[in-house]
Amino acid sequence: MERTRLTHDQPVGAPREAPPPGPRRPLAWLPVGILLAVLLPLLLMPLIAIFVFAARDGLGDFVRVLSTPDAQFALRFSILMAFATALVNGVLGTYAAYVLSKYEFPGREALNVVVNLPVAIPTVVVGTSLLLLWGPIGLLGQFLDPLGIQPMFAPAGVLLAHLFVTFPYMLGAVKPVLDELETTYEEAAYTIGANRWQTFRFVILPALRGGLFTGALLTFAHSLGEFGATVIVSGNLRLRTQTAPLYIFAQFEAGNIETANAVAAVLATLSFVLFFVLLRVTQRPARRQS
Repeated sequence: MERTRLTHDQPVGAPREAPPPGPRRPLAWLPVGILLAVLLPLLLMPLIAIFVFAARDGLGDFVRVLSTPDAQFALRFSILMAFATALVNGVLGTYAAYVLSKYEFPGREALNVVVNLPVAIPTVVVGTSLLLLWGPIGLLGQFLDPLGIQPMFAPAGVLLAHLFVTFPYMLGAVKPVLDELETTYEEAAYTIGANRWQTFRFVILPALRGGLFTGALLTFAHSLGEFGATVIVSGNLRLRTQTAPLYIFAQFEAGNIETANAVAAVLATLSFVLFFVLLRVTQRPARRQS
């Protein structure tokens, strides 16, 4: 009782005794250990195996394998297709996101579902559908073939497949930014005489830089590793339409494990670089806000 009375008689502002410690949180090693036990054979070890096999025969053999004309063409062709896909879908995806976000029209929700369908459709089905449309006996290709125009089994067909498969990535990165962008800035631009194009160029486009960069990186990375649709529309023609993933598949089928693994290691390294660049870009706004 005396201790209680002294406590209540303390002057205002006097330091109080520290509250008793709350219940301790359970140790983190158990859930972390379970997570690592799952991820180790599922994700980490397969990635490590690529670089272990790539370095097993030494750097000289690794460089020799990558110096072959087929390997160099496959890597250059894949990077070129990825750049072209990111560029074209950067324009088309941004335009589609702007229309779907800023315009009200009947069937907008249905169209929004349609443009995101490539995420759900198997890529082999995508390649088959393109072949049935643009191929020599396709719905449109049968009229182009007599004119000497055949996009299938050519770089144009590979580009069409990559555009189809990666279209939702740019749309998904840009449209949420447009949806959250306040319309007051656009209305202010209209009040001072700016037209719709000027408003987009000077008001909306600067706000989309982060989304555009993120969408372009995702599009590039997915195009770089695209396989299912490409193998259908390209014909896997050596030194003509063979991308790096197709080259890896062909070398594995031929039993050239070292050759296939060397190109796979290059693609994995490019993917890691793109991932870390994307991670830094997406974390930068959060750091600025904090």
